[in-house]
Amino acid sequence: MSTNVWFGKGVADDGEFRLCGNVSGKRTIELGIAPVPSSVPANAITLALAGAKSIVVDPSDERIADIRRQAEQAEVRVECHLGELADLGFATSGSVDLVVATHTLDDVDDLPRLLRQVHRVLRPDASFVVSLTHPFAAMFDAGVDAPLRRYGTSARSIGELFMSFERSNFRIDVIHELTPLTARDALVPTVLLLRARKLGV
Repeated sequence: MSTNVWFGKGVADDGEFRLCGNVSGKRTIELGIAPVPSSVPANAITLALAGAKSIVVDPSDERIADIRRQAEQAEVRVECHLGELADLGFATSGSVDLVVATHTLDDVDDLPRLLRQVHRVLRPDASFVVSLTHPFAAMFDAGVDAPLRRYGTSARSIGELFMSFERSNFRIDVIHELTPLTARDALVPTVLLLRARKLGV
């Protein structure tokens, strides 16, 4: 059974891409609470509704409180941890089946540290599913009349991302460059969606 994990504004969710797999009975972590539209359940709630043992970590008291309210309304359990995204000390090594980060890694300063922590908590060959602002779209995100930004200055380049994952002992096995469903003729993709699998132990 696929989930409808949200990957970004205007793009298809995991019901189409099926990167998260069957999460029933699995232990999942959402790294940062995704900025989903009000009409869409938070990803941690979606995972819990699909039968996962859902965990979320986020640095915002307000967002954590909101997730707790949503979980109560949906009558599901979500384990909430207030802290920085790389602060995964609550999870033992090799105990997590899936980690999801939807538009929450764009501003992470120490990506290698975060990747090391995600690698530690995942089971061997388990997945880390990530969506980010596409580095090409970041060149244009200052507005229509603003000058273009140089590639790699306002967001990590694709090369930087790949090297960070590789050095952290992940293998990227799926990558999608997504444009909004209503703008298939867009000049550049807006969302970079990837799945990385843990190598080693």
